[in-house]
Amino acid sequence: MLEAQGLEAAQNLPEEGELVYATITNITPHGVYVTLDEYAGLKGFLHISEISTGWVRNINRYVQEKQKLVLKVIRVNKVRQEVDLSLRQVTDEERRAKMLQIKRFEKARNVFNTVKMRLNLSQEEEAKYEEAILEEYDDLYEALESLVTKGVKAFEGLNLPTNYVAALEQAAKEKITPPTVSIKGVIETKSLSPNGIDIIKEALDAAEKVKTSGADVKITYLAASKYMITVTAENYKVAERALAAAINKAKSILQKNGASFSFSRG
Repeated sequence: MLEAQGLEAAQNLPEEGELVYATITNITPHGVYVTLDEYAGLKGFLHISEISTGWVRNINRYVQEKQKLVLKVIRVNKVRQEVDLSLRQVTDEERRAKMLQIKRFEKARNVFNTVKMRLNLSQEEEAKYEEAILEEYDDLYEALESLVTKGVKAFEGLNLPTNYVAALEQAAKEKITPPTVSIKGVIETKSLSPNGIDIIKEALDAAEKVKTSGADVKITYLAASKYMITVTAENYKVAERALAAAINKAKSILQKNGASFSFSRG
């Protein structure tokens, strides 16, 4: 697990089955020695039999010194402070999830370090503020996402200095992109009116401009009489609301002017 104090935060020992981020320090004929980045450089060992599902004749074909790896903890000797690890037991999905966690942590750490320098905070102040944030949020990246999306009200009740929250919001908006979802559909319309093209354009332009907080609507030409509508929003509830509003606007204008209208989900 990643801690607020940094990637090399001092912790005790990982648990069996836990995914860890490690750096290779030494390669031997029998296996690989690593340090666990999230556990203050705690040492671990990756036996040759745990590198690949197949027979490993030459370890150096699979790993290199200083290489970073996502590994799974398979045994922990608490008395001797020894950790045995596996590479072959880590699935692609687990590796991607761990790397995303690492990436999110590093982005968050970068934001907090930026604010620390801008405000000339002491180590004690930084630790105190981050501890308060982690009492409300599961991790620092989640907290920053909320700050970007909701503004300073996301940190209400945390008793943090106003200038600190403002600086954190500014830095977060520079470096953090909040998650979004997209939904799509196809509008099909025809008009026999002499100014049918203008009618359709008016309807689609109006649909794009329908305001729904937290959502963005784009309509693009797809094929003869068909147009793709794409809604991007912070969550599916907002996206569906924006899509419904846009579709209703287009339908109203088109049908009022004698044009046909149909909509299907993409």
